[in-house]
Amino acid sequence: MPELPEVEVTRRGIAPDLVGRRLASADFRVPALRYPLPHEERSQFVGRRLVSITRRGKYLLLDFGSGHLLIHLGMSGSLRLVPALTPPDKHDHVDLVFGRTALRLRDPRRFGAMRWIEGDPMQHPLMAVLGMEPLTADFTAAWLKAQLQGLKAPIKPTLMDGHRLVGVGNIYASESLFRARIDPRTPAGKISLQRLERLVPVIKATLTAAIEAGGSSLRDFIQSDGSSGYFQQQYFVYGRTGKPCRVCGRPIRELRQGQRATFHCPHCQR
Repeated sequence: MPELPEVEVTRRGIAPDLVGRRLASADFRVPALRYPLPHEERSQFVGRRLVSITRRGKYLLLDFGSGHLLIHLGMSGSLRLVPALTPPDKHDHVDLVFGRTALRLRDPRRFGAMRWIEGDPMQHPLMAVLGMEPLTADFTAAWLKAQLQGLKAPIKPTLMDGHRLVGVGNIYASESLFRARIDPRTPAGKISLQRLERLVPVIKATLTAAIEAGGSSLRDFIQSDGSSGYFQQQYFVYGRTGKPCRVCGRPIRELRQGQRATFHCPHCQR
């Protein structure tokens, strides 16, 4: 699933070409993805200029002045800029056409979403439940300590809880905990403020490095120009089961947490 870095890379890739341009048409080739596509609301945004493209968690918000198109890439979605007359492939479900350029949504598994929102998008039910943005100044060790107080759940799935902290999925939770030398099984509420003061900057640094590397291209993710990200070349633990730890040389181990794979080094992470 695209995580925060991949969504931010997508935003940065499409915004310079599209912001300020008028949407000529919205072509929906299927009735729905995760939710029904906004067929009936097309008149609210077709013909309007795109004011801005922002990100909240793993959601993109396309502001047309009269409202926002909310886009989520789901498990396998990607957005690409293509010439408007480019024939669609099987899984190319939506084209937003801006003159000679189309913003094309490809989603083989159809777990993505596109919704039309009028009014304040942050009050929409999908947005109102989202937690802290990890790349903001408000995300501090003190804030995280207060959030974790009394929690018995392991720290790794807790970091992935989007109601607390948005955008830190499986890859970047595993990588951040390794870099902070914290065992992913540690009860969240038992982690000291001192260790959280190490973890919070590491989360920010890991996400920032991933954005600068163009994200992680695993399975379906590609950038808006069709190129691949390469942050996976910097992984310390994710997907490296049995391979030697880049720090101590002992084998990386894999375990299951909440039906998701967790990768860690038992020697380096305590």
